[in-house]
Amino acid sequence: MKTIGVLTSGGDSPGMNAAVRAVVRTALFNELDVYAIRQGYKGLISGNLKKVDSSDVSNTIQRGGTILKSARCEQFRTPEGREIAVQKLRDNGIDALVVIGGDGSFQGATLLGKEHGVNVIGVPATIDNDLVGTDETIGYDTALNTATEAIDKIRDTADAHDRLFLVEVMGRDAGFIALETGIAGGAELILLPESLTNLSEIKSSLTRVLEEHQRSSLVIIAEGDETGGALKLSEELKPDFGKYDMRVCILGHVQRGGNPTARDRVLASRLGSAAVTVLIEGHSEVMVGVVNNKIKLTPLKMTFGKKKDINYELVELAKTLR
Repeated sequence: MKTIGVLTSGGDSPGMNAAVRAVVRTALFNELDVYAIRQGYKGLISGNLKKVDSSDVSNTIQRGGTILKSARCEQFRTPEGREIAVQKLRDNGIDALVVIGGDGSFQGATLLGKEHGVNVIGVPATIDNDLVGTDETIGYDTALNTATEAIDKIRDTADAHDRLFLVEVMGRDAGFIALETGIAGGAELILLPESLTNLSEIKSSLTRVLEEHQRSSLVIIAEGDETGGALKLSEELKPDFGKYDMRVCILGHVQRGGNPTARDRVLASRLGSAAVTVLIEGHSEVMVGVVNNKIKLTPLKMTFGKKKDINYELVELAKTLR
């Protein structure tokens, strides 16, 4: 192996640039050439790639988003599209590909390996932290800190007016962000996709909290919760909680942005570097993750289409502390 390619795909997450930097510099350290592919699989198909050196990734470790950009690509979903992508790799002498992304990105990488024998390694980067095979994904810690900071500020204004705030955080299929920000922000109620709570239970819990504490209250809701999100829940609660000054706040994509935390920068550096190392060692079609603070390899096909469990001890803790 003489040349590798690296791309970022799927939703952006803080720390992706740190991972790209680690891939490039570890490859160069091992006397490998590196091609950076812009706009994910779309850029691979269109040939939007260039050979890079160490200076190209200087002053990027602290930047959010992704310097390589990301884009959806329906063409790559077809066998014909993947054939074009593989030919672009061959035309540029690229022997292996490092894919930094999440569930959908790894499905695409798996197909490249299965259909065309491309050496591929996955690096988990998603704020949702929902990938099997790693304790934490790149971007998750930053998203937690961003959401917690916002919730702290919401608490301040809620206390000033004794308001009931319904705060929606990201988490279409998983409640990792909602659970940990809810605990960190002292939320009175946390609603998760993994923990079914009917409307009567929500009303009962809120009534108890509001009557006992007689102060402002925060409800943290994962966007994928079965209640349908903060706006829909507020409509359901109005008939019984109309006397309270209720507000809805949807944090949205602010959780994806911002400079990565030190924790995410270190994690991304470890995983990006490990991706190159395991390629050199002869591995392919695996994801590099961190389990119990050690690098662990998981077959790519085992990382998507599965449900990663949240920490149910934290779910019980949240109930105890509210």
